[in-house]
Amino acid sequence: MVVQSQLVFDHFAPIKSCKHTALFTGIPVIDLSDPEAKTHIVKACEDFGFFKVVNHGVSDDLIGALEAQALKFFHLPQSEKEKAGPADPFGYGSKRIGPNGDVGWIEYLLLNTNHELISEKSLFILRENPEIFRCAVEEYILAVKKMACEVLEAMAEGLGIEKHDLSRLLKDERSDCCFRLNHYPPCPELEALSGRNLIGFGEHTDPQIISVLRSNNTTGLHICLRDGSWVPVPPDQRSFFINVGDSLQVMTNGRFNSVKHKVLADPTKPRFSMIYFGGPPLNEKIAPLASILEEGEQRLYKEFTWWDYKNSAYKSRLAACRLRPFELKNLTPLLT
Repeated sequence: MVVQSQLVFDHFAPIKSCKHTALFTGIPVIDLSDPEAKTHIVKACEDFGFFKVVNHGVSDDLIGALEAQALKFFHLPQSEKEKAGPADPFGYGSKRIGPNGDVGWIEYLLLNTNHELISEKSLFILRENPEIFRCAVEEYILAVKKMACEVLEAMAEGLGIEKHDLSRLLKDERSDCCFRLNHYPPCPELEALSGRNLIGFGEHTDPQIISVLRSNNTTGLHICLRDGSWVPVPPDQRSFFINVGDSLQVMTNGRFNSVKHKVLADPTKPRFSMIYFGGPPLNEKIAPLASILEEGEQRLYKEFTWWDYKNSAYKSRLAACRLRPFELKNLTPLLT
């Protein structure tokens, strides 16, 4: 056991725990039924790039059905799960996150939300009837996408721009959205490490426009505040958490903050999360919106297509500042 534990820790690089051990109570909570939600959303995006949504309209039954089907898959023997992998990037992955050397105490399924593009191995998620899982995924994505568009439309109204300027990018039939199911198994060996935590998913920002996260009631998610401090987010399995993505930071010319976040493993409890990543069509041009810029305000970012940025982002390590090559003050050739 000692040898096994040492191998685990050597491979996954334990890190010191965050200074803030108490759960952070300052996360903005947005009630989507509140007529003033648009104002609160804009402020939350400016201050944190992150907020919790309640009265979201996604039923508990829908959430529970998908979680049950996903956990059935994650509880299969490893040899069975690996038939849905390796991730390319879609499909089943374990420990390795992307092609650039990032690792974590995690296993996951990554699916394209366009069902016509999902590969056969991504559909292999249950022994007997994978269509049950597929139906649960599609119904969940439909409901969460609708809620994400409502958030973006409220956000647009709060910014004083056309209501559909942001949501149209997700509603476009060519939108490049994806869906991720993350399972962080317990890591009992952590109890032997005083004041140290194992990385489940390393620090990063999301490159898309918006991310919609739902998790079980296990802690582990941390966000980085604007002052550089890391704080643990209280879990809430009946609510959703919204992340501002890099593309939205660019479109608002830095007014909104693409939040850096990470997940730390728990020694005794499994963490399960489901994330919808709302991305634009591949050929969509991303740039600061002229309708948002104040008179005389300088653009902070050059114009690029979502394909340009996606290609660059996925060639970088998780913790890299992926937007830096696209800043006007730091122009460098695009990665090809």
